Amino acid sequence: MFDGYIAIKKECPACGLDYAMFDAGDGPAVFGILIVGAIVCALALFVEFHFHPPMWVHLVLWIPLILILTFGFLRLAKSTLLVLQYKHKAGEGRRS
Repeated sequence: MFDGYIAIKKECPACGLDYAMFDAGDGPAVFGILIVGAIVCALALFVEFHFHPPMWVHLVLWIPLILILTFGFLRLAKSTLLVLQYKHKAGEGRRS
């Protein structure tokens, strides 16, 4: 499905399905921001209120975690949204 990290191939190599009709848009980024942000904020608040570490500990903990979760979740979210578009036959809005 992917040609590179998050770039979509033109068609499926197995069945020839044209991927041009699919467009996830900004959906994966939005879901990533909301989900990763909620996870990191909850963990940061837990660590702050239970351990009271200095600020540099927060930087060392949360910046790498944000990057790892964001890059890991972005591809998963994009593929999920594309599969849901295919399953539900979603397309551009049309007037009847």
